[in-house]
Amino acid sequence: MVFALSTFPSHFPTAKTAIPKFPENPKTLILEKCKTTKDLNQVHASFIKTRLIHHAAAAEPLLEAAALLLPDSTIDYAFSIFRTLEHPDASAYNIMIRGFNKEQSFVKSILLFRQLIQHFVRPDPFTYSGILKACSKLVALKEGEQIHAHVLKSMDKLDRSEFVENSLVYMYASCGLLQSARKVFDEMSERSPVAWSSMFSGYARCGQWQEVVGLFRKMRKLGIRFNEVTLISVLKACGRLGDLGLGEWIDEYAAANGLLKNDSLITSLVDMYAKCGRLETARRLFDSMSNKDVVAWSAMISGYSHSDQCREALTLFHDMQNANVAPNEVTMVSVLSSCGVLGALETGKWVHSYIKRKKLKLSVNLSTSLIDFYAKCGCVDAALEVFYGAPCKNVWTWSALIQGLASNGRGEMALRYFNLMLREKVEPNDVTFIGVLCACNHAGLVDQGRGYLVGMSRDFGIEPRIEHYGCVVDMLGRAGLVEDAHELITSMPIKPNAVIWRTLLASCRLHKIPEIAEEALKQVVRLEPAHSGDYILLSSAYTSAGRLEEATKLRDEMKRMGIKKSPGCSYIEVDGIVHEFLAEDKGHPQSREVYEAVHEVMERIKRAGYEPDAMQARMEAEEDGDKEASVSHHSEKLAMTFGLIRTSPGTTIRVSKNLRICNDCHNAAKVISKVFSREIVVRDRSRFHHFKDGSCSCHDFW
Repeated sequence: MVFALSTFPSHFPTAKTAIPKFPENPKTLILEKCKTTKDLNQVHASFIKTRLIHHAAAAEPLLEAAALLLPDSTIDYAFSIFRTLEHPDASAYNIMIRGFNKEQSFVKSILLFRQLIQHFVRPDPFTYSGILKACSKLVALKEGEQIHAHVLKSMDKLDRSEFVENSLVYMYASCGLLQSARKVFDEMSERSPVAWSSMFSGYARCGQWQEVVGLFRKMRKLGIRFNEVTLISVLKACGRLGDLGLGEWIDEYAAANGLLKNDSLITSLVDMYAKCGRLETARRLFDSMSNKDVVAWSAMISGYSHSDQCREALTLFHDMQNANVAPNEVTMVSVLSSCGVLGALETGKWVHSYIKRKKLKLSVNLSTSLIDFYAKCGCVDAALEVFYGAPCKNVWTWSALIQGLASNGRGEMALRYFNLMLREKVEPNDVTFIGVLCACNHAGLVDQGRGYLVGMSRDFGIEPRIEHYGCVVDMLGRAGLVEDAHELITSMPIKPNAVIWRTLLASCRLHKIPEIAEEALKQVVRLEPAHSGDYILLSSAYTSAGRLEEATKLRDEMKRMGIKKSPGCSYIEVDGIVHEFLAEDKGHPQSREVYEAVHEVMERIKRAGYEPDAMQARMEAEEDGDKEASVSHHSEKLAMTFGLIRTSPGTTIRVSKNLRICNDCHNAAKVISKVFSREIVVRDRSRFHHFKDGSCSCHDFW
């Protein structure tokens, strides 16, 4: 409860009374004899009778016991004693400030300090330290700066107290004013480990990882010994910066100095190695830990998630559940990210259910992760429900929804939410505009897309990145404006990369323009090693334009060069377990059953009008029969078939694929959805396809 200065007594009794002689030292009596508040009450009564209660020097031990020492005492009781002191000195104020800080009543500490100044009581270093701690906890920068001014005025009396300077560094760092913290730090004649730790934690809290590493290098140069707290901050910075060399040095230093018994330090090493891509090393350290807390589990799961080893992340999450370790927000964000990548809807829904059951706070990060997860699983309505239920939203929350709507074929709805975002005075960022341009792309809104590309810099000061230009190139290409797309690539201020040329190449295949496709392939090969998909796109462009001889020649050239088609990989979740299928691979435990079922499925959809596209077969397949079998064993067909035989009739089948869905699998999925009366949701590397009753949400435009 915040109270005004008038709550404190405006004056104290002025009568001067000699301190009666007491049989033994009051502090000794109180600290040794008083074990409970009841004991303290008896001493308090004695002090009142002898009038010792009016004298700070005698009453301060009583005050200290009430405010800080006795577990069953209260700060209110201590304050009632404080009010009776005639002329409380700095020591009495210090006790009360410490007591208020202990009770998290930091506002009361600041108000009490103001009273101290009003009553012309001279603060000492302990006063400044206590009140600066209160300012730190409240992030009360204005009050902290005023107290700093008091410190400077009395610095000669305090003789540049290191104790106070440490507190100033901590206060400024806690308030995020790192330049001021660093100025105080640099001017210190001697820097204690506390001051160094304050600077490290301040830089880390604000994400200034380069400053963390730079300060650590200075510390090493000065020959100052590090403690575990410092090393933990620096390891976090190494992970964010990808500075594996420094991280390994810290690992060696910790081992040489016997610090690897500290579980928090080992957890930081796990996190650092995982974020630097050294997952095997991270896992070895993780497995060596005898006591794994939620932070350790989360660090390892997060490492797998960030390295796109999402199946390993979910497997470890299940191990964490079996170990009865309750997940925290970091765990859940990483798990939801992995679920989104794999399309593991049931596992992600369990996480959402856990959040609700435990009544956990739906933070901005968590709600944004849930929206992104549901959108990546094709559950747009669920994503919208989370969005509207989120207590707080930031630009990332809005961007996740806009991107999710766009990738699920709801481009016009995505643009409506973008306009709503602007009306809510939420400033978009570059990621927001990727979603907006994708929405225009998938909805075929060419003029609007061009307008948004120009308006990014004009209206919002956001310079388009290569990803933004890529969205517009794709949009123009899909709309048949291949020449315009080509002109944009050659005139844009950023040097085009292989991805943007590959996007143009795909448009040439779609609209039968092999001449521009040839140039696009040359540019791709110039920028990156040969990739089978690029040659297949040009081959398809030749075929679609009727230039079959050139298509055959190109595929023969691919065989001669040893260029093989990248294997397709598809995931499907059944009964909470994610199953992986590779094209023409029989490594799945139930592959025999799946391949038999695929044959039956293909026969049924052929009778319904499906015709296999032999051009989508692997290059090694020579005979027509081999080509048809190769096409039928694409990874998404295996996954869809597994869904048909392992889930109840009418259940939606959800498949995630690592590559763009091929034309043959797209046609097959449309027919399967009609013949088997199933809704099928396939997410490839660029968008969602919702198949239902023989048609697709992309309208055969992808």
